Amino acid sequence: MTLRRMDHVGIVVDDLPAVTAFFLALGLQVQREGSVEGGWVERVVGLEGVRADFTIVQTPDGHSRLELTKYHSPQGPQRPPGDGPAPSNTPGIHHIGFAVDDLDTVLADLTSRGARLVGAVERYKNQRMCYVRGPENIVVELSERTG
Repeated sequence: MTLRRMDHVGIVVDDLPAVTAFFLALGLQVQREGSVEGGWVERVVGLEGVRADFTIVQTPDGHSRLELTKYHSPQGPQRPPGDGPAPSNTPGIHHIGFAVDDLDTVLADLTSRGARLVGAVERYKNQRMCYVRGPENIVVELSERTG
């Protein structure tokens, strides 16, 4: 058996249009959209009564994908009120990294759309990088090669 590639990363969201718009503003492209329900998906995800919408977005080179999913049923656990964004050292998947050509332009565009810079833009070796928090507290790392 040989691993061929990583196919996608799945993110469950509450506001599918807002999260999709955030990733489209970043430069990803819609690959596919749809709805799923019924026995086959229930058996795959281990839940009963599944009804969900999804959007798959991919990087312009077609190599990386995100599957954004909104479950209409069954309703999942809700975050406690006032449970703010997790700090960067919280265990679990924390961020998704993207290489960009012009960090300043991408950052300006995303912040004009409501995204927030988590810390600061910093230089590390031959790159400039930062974390940006988008809708539903999704964190993306932006990295620009400088040399």
